[in-house]
Amino acid sequence: MEITAQLVKQLRARSGVGMMECKKALTQNNGDIEVAIEWLRKQGLAKADKKADRVAAEGRIVLAQSDENRDGGKAVLVEINCETDFVGKDESFLAFANDVAKVALASGAPDVQELLDMAWPGGGSVDLARQALVATIGENIQVRRMVRVDSANTVGAYVHGGRIGVLVELKGGSAEFARNVAMHVAAMNPSYVSAAHVPAEIVAKEREIALAQISEKDKAKPAEILEKITSGKVNKVISEMTLTGQPFVLDTNMTVKAALKKEGAQVLTMYRLAVGEGIEKKEEDFHAEVMKQAGLA
Repeated sequence: MEITAQLVKQLRARSGVGMMECKKALTQNNGDIEVAIEWLRKQGLAKADKKADRVAAEGRIVLAQSDENRDGGKAVLVEINCETDFVGKDESFLAFANDVAKVALASGAPDVQELLDMAWPGGGSVDLARQALVATIGENIQVRRMVRVDSANTVGAYVHGGRIGVLVELKGGSAEFARNVAMHVAAMNPSYVSAAHVPAEIVAKEREIALAQISEKDKAKPAEILEKITSGKVNKVISEMTLTGQPFVLDTNMTVKAALKKEGAQVLTMYRLAVGEGIEKKEEDFHAEVMKQAGLA
């Protein structure tokens, strides 16, 4: 039976095991998913799946960056999640996270799916090492996201407290300045690089809001004055959401746009990852949990 990519993906979704192991399991078992799952369990590869549905919104953003003098601008950020902040500070978890970032940089993997199948320094794959750590620590651990920049341009990287990570790619400018821009992105979290990158529908919505905010007194003014008032409101909001429009955190007397001009630099790409963003966290009622455990609820 032909082992298609779709079949491999189906088995991966059900088992939580890496793509290469899933393909091997299907090949060994004539493409039968149910038998392949049992085979994986016998091999001890599907144990981690029992914890895969538990919310993992804590963890670490890790960075690996090459020597610019030797390899040009190469850097990766990887988000690795666990269930609790306690495990997020565990030495074994941190060592795993840092090694994942190193593998991501060295392998050139373009996304998490391929990264999970990459060779692990101690043998096996990244995903097998993840599953082994799940079995050791006892929490759901996921390699959730990664971003990479691989170019001949200047790359700035910054990680704040292991919780927020930023990569920026600049055309021109120094490595130190690029890192400063990355620090700004970490602190101010701009949604877009410049006004030119803001989608037209967002600009239209902001204009609609600005028009609704115009007072009855201002509505009596000439059309060109109303346009100036509306445009001023819209431009202020757009500036606040764009990197180039924001005051530069290291010198608030100038905007990032002015700082870039001074350095003779241009921002080409910008990535920002924060631990757990977008994950719906379960609200814990610890009082109720303790009462339940004590048999008082």
